[in-house]
Parts: sequence; C-alpha cells; structure tokens
Amino acid sequence: MFRRVTPGTGSRLTVVDHAETYGRHVLRNVVQKLDVSLCVDLGCGAGDDLQIVMKSHPAARCFGIDYGDWNKDKLMQMGIEPVSINIETERLPFNDESADLVIANQVFEHTKEIYWINHEIFRVLRVGGHLYLGVPNVLSLHNRILGLLGVHPTSAKMISAHLRVFSRNDTLLFYREIASDFASLQGFYGSQFYPFPGFLARQLARMFPSCAFSIFFLFRKTGPYSNQFIDRLSQVVLETNFFAG
Repeated sequence: MFRRVTPGTGSRLTVVDHAETYGRHVLRNVVQKLDVSLCVDLGCGAGDDLQIVMKSHPAARCFGIDYGDWNKDKLMQMGIEPVSINIETERLPFNDESADLVIANQVFEHTKEIYWINHEIFRVLRVGGHLYLGVPNVLSLHNRILGLLGVHPTSAKMISAHLRVFSRNDTLLFYREIASDFASLQGFYGSQFYPFPGFLARQLARMFPSCAFSIFFLFRKTGPYSNQFIDRLSQVVLETNFFAG
C-alpha cells in the first residue's frame, strides 16, 4: 500500500490512480462545451491537457507555456506551439482579448505572483472566454483528517515545490473580491480522492468535489478587464513585494 519516496516529491500510496490528480476527464467534459479557436496552457508540461483540447477542437491554435524548452520538440510534433517564458515576471506574448481558453492546471500552487499571472490571463482572454483552473485542495478529506492527527497537509509541505495552498471557498473569495465585475464562476469540479483507488475516487470526487484532492474552477470572462488585479496591490496593504509589471 505504501512506497518509499523522497519527501515532498510524490505520494507514498500505491493503491490510488495518480493520474486522477490532474482531472483530465474533467477537462475533457468541459472543453467539449466551449468554443475554442485559440488556447493557452500555462505550465503545459508534455502537452497532455492541450491534446484534449485539440481532440475536441482540431482547428484551434494551441500554445504551450513553460519556463523551459525541454518539451519543445515533442510539443511541436503534436501541433502545439511552445513558448518559453517566466509567467511570474513576463507578459504573455498575445494580444489583448485574443484567447478563448486559458488552462492553468496544477501550476498556481508553484507560484507567488498570483496577481500578475491573473492580470495577464484576463488581459489576453476575450470577453466570453474561459479560465480553467486546477489546484490541489488543502481541505481535501484526507488533509482534514491528517490535520486532526497533527500531520501537515500533503499538498503544502515546506520541503516540496508548492508555495501556495488552495480551497474552494478561499479561491472563490479571491476572484469575488477582485474579479466580480468582469468574471463569473461557471463550474466547480473535483478529482482524485485519497486514499481510494481510481474507480471509487472518481465517483466520490463527483459527489463531494470540495473534499477531493484536486479542485477545478471554470471562470468565464463576462466583461472588459481594466487592470483590477494589479490595481489591488495599491488598494490594500499586503506587506509583501508582489510583482506588478
């Protein structure tokens, strides 16, 4: 049931299907209902999420954003256009209101500059476009139980690569406070449910998404964006040096 791993690098559980963590069946269902001509995937990795988009929208232009080019050849062979930038300090190389869909699946937890990244996302999204956001859930069922036992949440270990924690209500508070004038929640989903195997995990995550290991939000841009994420930094005192461009 358990395997030996370097702390902070992966799960010790062998009974679960770790692919469920990325919720690609959720993305597949969501994308089929969207109109996508241009898609941008932040932290695209090997292009798995973009392949799902391309299957439903074969004519769409798909851009894979990452800070390294180690997957460049593989992405190009799949018809994905790779872009190597640091999303925390650089502009996305797209015109305002040019993208139909931005995917950020299991990437926000690795970042500090959440205001700049969202600024760029909503700058490039067209009105009517969507942000598909997937993050680990610090309030998953297993993390709640671990907390009661005095064990640190698995999705937020200091020794790991994760810098931020997320939960349903806290994430919605962030977007409600800053983006309510130009974005709205269209869907909320869950995937992966520790410590259960895949066939049970998928059912439980669908029934209790707020307790799933990974949570997913679909936001729709409903109006023009006017730098609200960046302006927030001058409106409140956050006592840290967030990047504002």
